Amino acid sequence: QLVESGGGLVQPGGSLRLSCVPSGFTLNYYTIGWFRQAPGKEREWVSFISSSGRSTDYGDSVKGRFTISRDNAKNIVYLQLDSLKPEDTAVYYCAADYSPLEIMQTEEYEYDYWGQGTQVTVSS
Repeated sequence: QLVESGGGLVQPGGSLRLSCVPSGFTLNYYTIGWFRQAPGKEREWVSFISSSGRSTDYGDSVKGRFTISRDNAKNIVYLQLDSLKPEDTAVYYCAADYSPLEIMQTEEYEYDYWGQGTQVTVSS
């Protein structure tokens, strides 16, 4: 019910912009989270943005390099990935939870809808 796009192969230090678009509903009242899962590792929370867009936060490993944003008029959420490192290689997932509250959500169980993921590979 969510569709991610924008992944690909990029060199270290490069950038990508991931997009998350819903299928069949509007994102206006949904908190959105981004997670990632590297091979052989558990899924890791990356970032979240509240339904209004006023509240955001990031995992320590990406803070200062990734930026989450949303355009409710266009019904889309973005995750800008800058200064990419090989350890950022993973499948990136967006997730949605119906919540108008400005409360940080970092756990998988807090989200009801998930996308299929988009692969990000950082390699020279």
